[in-house]
Formats: sequence, structure tokens, C-alpha cells
Amino acid sequence: MSSLVQGFTKSLAMTVLSEIGDKTFFAAAILAMRHPRRLVLSGCLAALIVMTILSAVVGWAAPNLLSRTWTHHITTVLFFGFGLWSLWDGFTDKGEAEELAEVEAKLDADWKANTGITKEDVKADDELKKQRQPFLAQFFSPIFLKAFSITFFGEWGDKSQIATIGLAADENPFGVVLGGIVGQALCTTAAVVGGKSLASQISEKIVALSGGILFIIFGMQSLLLTAES
Repeated sequence: MSSLVQGFTKSLAMTVLSEIGDKTFFAAAILAMRHPRRLVLSGCLAALIVMTILSAVVGWAAPNLLSRTWTHHITTVLFFGFGLWSLWDGFTDKGEAEELAEVEAKLDADWKANTGITKEDVKADDELKKQRQPFLAQFFSPIFLKAFSITFFGEWGDKSQIATIGLAADENPFGVVLGGIVGQALCTTAAVVGGKSLASQISEKIVALSGGILFIIFGMQSLLLTAES
């Protein structure tokens, strides 16, 4: 039980501090301004849940491919590496305003390339379609699939995904999955509900520094467990 709780708390803290101010966080906030929030939230959450489960399964399987000792050492190195990476990002980051503008510009370019119409027209058209579609059919709409794909491929290879693999290899994988899903749900809901106004007020530098400190704490804890064993 204690292992489950420890995996849950570590995964929850790591997910929240990794995802707040992340590019996928900004993308969810911007998409929610232009499309029905329910579809954006559903698409983003579905992608994040799938990614979390896949990452945890890989982490759970890792000790069967390598010895438990080696996976523990690799996880310890990953924690320290991601901690230093996050601290570096915090001190050298170009700023949340620029990153938000970069994500918005990319989405605007995609809109113009694919449709040639304005985002206001898109949102009005989405509302009409939403009223005509059956409830279940809405979750297989282009909006849902777009939110899913942007989030899934945006998270692929991200440090939060690799950290989830490391956590699942070293902690209870069910706790890691549960903590990751709860953390992703909190962050994505905040992005979708808060929109661009919330995203623009988040200090990505503080989040990155906090995340870096947290990863280093995890690394220290893992190192101490290695010394005790």
C-alpha cells in the first residue's frame, strides 16, 4: 500500500510540474478558445491517458529485460539528468509569452493551410456541427482527433514521458498510472477552462525551476535507497 501511495504522489507531483506551461498545455488552452471545450478536453485527456499507460507499461516491463539493480540505477541517473535539464530550462528559457506566441502561430498556420478560413468562422461552424451530431459521434469528430493527435505527438519523447517510464520501473506502476492520470487531468482541465488568459499568466521559469528541484529530490532519494541496499 505504501508503495502504491509513493508511486501515486511522485507521479502526481512530477506530472503537474512537468505539464504546467508545457507546449501541449498551451496548445490545449488555444484549441479550447477556438473549438468546443468538451471535445478539446476529451481529445487531450484521451491522448495523455494513453501515453501515461503506455509509458507505465514500458517501465513495468523494463525490470524483466534488465536486472532490478540496473533499472534502479538508470532511473536515478534519469532523475538527476531531468533535474539539471529543467533547471537549465528555467535559467535560459525564452519565456512563457514567447512560447505561447510560438504555439499559437503554429496552430494559426495549420488553420490557414488546411482551411483558409478564420478561427472565428471555425468556432461558429463547430458549434453548428456539435448541435447536429449525436453525442457519441462528437468524440470521433475532426476536433477530437486533432486535439488527440497534437497532444499525443507533442508528448512523445517528452521528458515527462521518459520520467514516467523511469518511475514505473522503480515504483508501483498502478500508483504511477493513477498519479499521472490525475495530474494530467488537473493540468489539462486548467488549460481548457482557463484558456489563454491563464496560460499567459503562468511563470514557466518558476515551474521549470520547481520541477528541476523535484527531480533532483527524487534522484537523491533513489541514490539513498541504492546506498542502503
